[in-house]
Amino acid sequence: MEQVGLIGQPNVGKSSLFNALTNYNSPVAPHPYTTTSSIKAAAEVPDSRLDALAHMSSSKKIVYTSVEVVDIAGLSPGANAGEGLGNKFLAQVREVDALGMVLRSFENDTIVGSSDIASQFAELEMELVLADLSTVETQIERRKKAAKNPAKNDLATKNLLEGLEAVLPLLSDGVPVYKSKLDHETRVNLKEAFLLTNKPIFVVINISEDQIGSETNLIDEIRDQLPSEVDPVAVCVQLEAEAAQLDPNEKLEMLEGLGLGEGVLQRIAQVAHEILNLNTFFTTGDKESRAWTFKKGSTVPVCAGVIHSDLQRGFIKAEVIDYESLLNIGSWHKAKVEGKVRLEGKEYVVKDGDVMEIRFNV
Repeated sequence: MEQVGLIGQPNVGKSSLFNALTNYNSPVAPHPYTTTSSIKAAAEVPDSRLDALAHMSSSKKIVYTSVEVVDIAGLSPGANAGEGLGNKFLAQVREVDALGMVLRSFENDTIVGSSDIASQFAELEMELVLADLSTVETQIERRKKAAKNPAKNDLATKNLLEGLEAVLPLLSDGVPVYKSKLDHETRVNLKEAFLLTNKPIFVVINISEDQIGSETNLIDEIRDQLPSEVDPVAVCVQLEAEAAQLDPNEKLEMLEGLGLGEGVLQRIAQVAHEILNLNTFFTTGDKESRAWTFKKGSTVPVCAGVIHSDLQRGFIKAEVIDYESLLNIGSWHKAKVEGKVRLEGKEYVVKDGDVMEIRFNV
């Protein structure tokens, strides 16, 4: 399961957001460092497409996809040098696949620090850049020594060293990897270095109830600081955390009554799927309808392996139809009778929203 880490300065609402996303009960308090070590929990991702397929198939069970959310200890200035919980913070950040930067936009006299979201983002980003700069300087020296050993001077070592040397001047100038113009291959080569700014990011702006309706203005305050592909999400975390404690019908009624739409989980899940390069396919039947995530561009045998390794190993063909066509026809059986279900071989690249049955033999 992919891991999304929530980071931010102390008391910006990370733990409350974590609770809203996961229905967890992480402690929340007004003093810094309520969270001193990372807490992990799975967030089930609702999907109206799956709900519709389950209804069509009269499925006894519905299984949504999940993403693992990690509530990471608050970041203080000087974390890159070990200040506060710096070393623990940085170690926890290295383990996740993507970073959600949580920024506080509301005033609160009991919370230390500015409510200016642009300055918060700049401080977070600089701490990550400085940590990466230290990592790169150390690894360049280590890799140069390794390169002198013929047994270790392989292509992977050479490519990584070239990537480290390419990123060093950028980090020295305060430019994170995600804002650089490094090509895709170089960024892939750098993965072995576990650089913090080589991870995809998204931004959550924690607003007060009074700021609902002003989301666009707040987003505009920070948009020019972000990579073009990052679209900030502004949410009232307190209300979302309260709604998460309700049963589904009451939660939906509360969110709609407050003009919060589908809620924070659906919005953040969509953002996380996009930055992690994930898509979803479905299986459906009377026993179970289920959503499965896969990397964009994956072939059908790889996606079959997401279900079970035997399906990939013994893959023969896949029966495929997109979910909208299937719902319009009304049943899998009818779609097959009408010749709308396609047979696809091992070269087929699965699309988001495909509904599939795998033929296999082991």
